[in-house]
Amino acid sequence: MKLVGNWSYPTSIRFGAGRISEIAEACAAAGITKPLLVTDKGLADLPITTATLDLIEAAGLGRAMFSDVDPNPNDTNVAAGLKVYREGGYDGVIAFGGGSGLDLGKVLAFMAGQTRPMWDFEDVGDWWTRADPAGIHPIVAVPTTAGTGAEVGRAGVITNSETHEKKIIFHPKMLPLQVICDPELTVGMPPFFTAGTGLDAFAHCVEAFCSPHYHPMSQGMALEGMRLVKQYLPRAYKDGTDIAARAHMMSAAAMGATAFQKGLGAIHALSHPIGAHHHTHHGTTNAVVMPAVLQFNRPKVKKALAQAANYLSIQGGFDGFCAYVDKLNAEMNIPRTLTELGVKDPDIDVLVRDALNDPSTGGNPVKMTAENTRALLESCL
Repeated sequence: MKLVGNWSYPTSIRFGAGRISEIAEACAAAGITKPLLVTDKGLADLPITTATLDLIEAAGLGRAMFSDVDPNPNDTNVAAGLKVYREGGYDGVIAFGGGSGLDLGKVLAFMAGQTRPMWDFEDVGDWWTRADPAGIHPIVAVPTTAGTGAEVGRAGVITNSETHEKKIIFHPKMLPLQVICDPELTVGMPPFFTAGTGLDAFAHCVEAFCSPHYHPMSQGMALEGMRLVKQYLPRAYKDGTDIAARAHMMSAAAMGATAFQKGLGAIHALSHPIGAHHHTHHGTTNAVVMPAVLQFNRPKVKKALAQAANYLSIQGGFDGFCAYVDKLNAEMNIPRTLTELGVKDPDIDVLVRDALNDPSTGGNPVKMTAENTRALLESCL
């Protein structure tokens, strides 16, 4: 099977090794003539970024980059990026990197022509209708990890630097117009990030599959996404140069992010505030709390995950699925507890409050309350 394709769902995706060479064509298709490449601090000086800037410059599109992006991007990063973007007269964003660079890039393009404060567009009810659609600039997304799937998402997660809360900024037009999924860009990911990002994709698929909301298309995508992670994440973790494994993991990441239109749940409701307050890696945090969340949701997801186990050729139904998750975490050297992950002296009251305020809470199969969320969080420590 040749791992190359042009897909129009959920947006236009150029998939395949070496397709970063089409970055100028993607910009043209999105209507961008003067792009600002947005990435994180860690990627700014790497060869994959420099080579991409070379391609952009060679096509006559200039050479501009903003990389003042923290691992958990915040409102300060947004303000700094908007200043650069507006003063430079750019007409579109190339969001390049992992979840942080992709989210920050999408939010910059979204906010480029808005007059209201960013927090007015939090993913609450119909707040997105407050935005001026004409002020949203086009986005080309280029993921360099296989996990968040932010390249096919319609939102960006931004931390409020004053309250240390992660907020989801949402608008349908934040969905990138063009995506380049080139697995060669992920070859340099070290095993730790390969594991964390891959398990993030797995968490997206698991939570979407278990969400009580109705979305059959997402349900099917979540199930197949789990299969791809099961088959190919261990290969990518063991051999980072395995292009086939890297390619399938990029597919799984995009599938997970598309699937969670159906909903997320307690895994993300916990990991968002933990990451905001303790600066932990998002995907790794998801992996740490997943076993406890599966048991927490057992009464509501036992049947569904037994069906998933059957599809994934896992013996033992729900218990077999949970045992598989434990085994996968161990193989990926994931910390067993939040304490091992580096969460020291947490303010449980604040974490519980923020978890219950997180939009992901509404998609959890078991209703989350202050009492049971506290017990769940304490079991993860």
